[in-house]
Amino acid sequence: MIRVCVAGATGWTGSQIVNAILGSTEFQLAGAIARKSAGQDVGSALGGRTAGIAVSTTLAEALKQPTDVLIDYTGPESVKARIVEALERGVRVVIGTSGLTASDYDDIDRVARQHHLGVVAAGNFSLTAALAKHFALFAARHVPSWEIIDYADANKIDAPSGTTMELAEALAAVAQQHVPVSIDQTHGIKEARGGTIAGTQVHSLRLPGYVISFETIFGLPDERLTIRHDAGASARPYVAGTLMAATKVMDVTGLVRGLDQLLFG
Repeated sequence: MIRVCVAGATGWTGSQIVNAILGSTEFQLAGAIARKSAGQDVGSALGGRTAGIAVSTTLAEALKQPTDVLIDYTGPESVKARIVEALERGVRVVIGTSGLTASDYDDIDRVARQHHLGVVAAGNFSLTAALAKHFALFAARHVPSWEIIDYADANKIDAPSGTTMELAEALAAVAQQHVPVSIDQTHGIKEARGGTIAGTQVHSLRLPGYVISFETIFGLPDERLTIRHDAGASARPYVAGTLMAATKVMDVTGLVRGLDQLLFG
């Protein structure tokens, strides 16, 4: 079995992943990291049966047990340092945490290759979100104008989401965006046109009532195409994709970014 440590083990997504691992015959829970439940048995902390794994506050503490893969669903302020530490300790990584920049991913890829280890990162580990990204990349080869709208709950602190940042950078890799009027030529408040990421305008809405949604809107004269993904209120859609990545990362060297890359290449 693949031995997994989960950072953010009592969080919205991490708790669902821990429960899935505890019920799995393919994975073994080797460690759990969460500041608020430190010292508690992770099973008890999640309201279930004891699991025999105490919640740790640091990666070094959690990795006292042999570990193959770190799955990280924490926050942008701490994730990069923890990923680098895990790689330096010989542990592969699956990143579900958003907020990392393209430069951060370059650094992570370099460290992973230095240690001949794999990292899989995705802004969204949902299968249907991966399909939405895949379809958008296909559409960009044929329709030269697009923008992205990113929706999330009012309490989400990072903008844009990791999902849409990943999508915008991937779009730049497959096609060149056609912008008839550059953002610099915009009259009025230029920020109203959104943020520019790898040549794509991304607009982030943060309002109560949303969980995580995104849409890529393509336009041609007299017609448009919208490719949209909406997530529900639970983290269930992200569990299967995350665990698939935990399996695939065992055979990866360097960084693979995007669940769609594991599904479609």
